[in-house]
Amino acid sequence: MTSRRSLLLRLVLRRLAIGLLTLLLVSALMFWAVELLPGDIATEILGQSATPETLAAFRDRFNLNDLAPVRYVHWLGGALTGDFGLSLANQRPITQLISDRAFNTFFLAAYAAAIAVPLAVVLGLVAALYRGSVLDRFILWSTLAVISFPEFFVAYILILIFAQHLHWFPSLATIRPGMGLADRLYVTFLPAMTMVLIVTAHMMRMTRAAVVNLLSLPYIEMPHLKGLRR
Repeated sequence: MTSRRSLLLRLVLRRLAIGLLTLLLVSALMFWAVELLPGDIATEILGQSATPETLAAFRDRFNLNDLAPVRYVHWLGGALTGDFGLSLANQRPITQLISDRAFNTFFLAAYAAAIAVPLAVVLGLVAALYRGSVLDRFILWSTLAVISFPEFFVAYILILIFAQHLHWFPSLATIRPGMGLADRLYVTFLPAMTMVLIVTAHMMRMTRAAVVNLLSLPYIEMPHLKGLRR
């Protein structure tokens, strides 16, 4: 038992280390990719009519006069403490910009998961229990068609049908402060359904494969051969 716990602990720590290393490499690549872009970021933000004094103040405020490695290390040190700096576009703290949108993101993810998980499990069980039937083939073909299309195309189809033709839901999910739960669910239904279709397709196929493998195990086949019902 102790060896299993230590093995599991090492596996979790290894996964966490790989994840952190991946985040570090991605942030470094994005930083250097932005550095390779032509032009001056201060001129792009302030415009061609900006005075030299304004450009100098802008560069000094965002430490643009420092070398690129120095600025990256400075940003990385702040990111480790939860300070991602200021946005160059609107001069607002990036942490505040993320927090303002984090609730809507988590709400949409929870909304989609509440629909997708039960639906995927039920469809996967039905497809596995009636394997090889017309219903099984219909479910597999339907999910394969959904997986084959990119998410934005599925969203366009839903908007075209339910927003443009049927006028059941709005084509833009605009969340206003103080909006009630019912209105929020109604407005975000089409974005949630887009995620539901994609997640359900993947999860249903995995559920079906897992249940099919389970039904082929000896301790499942033996009661079935003895005449017990499913």
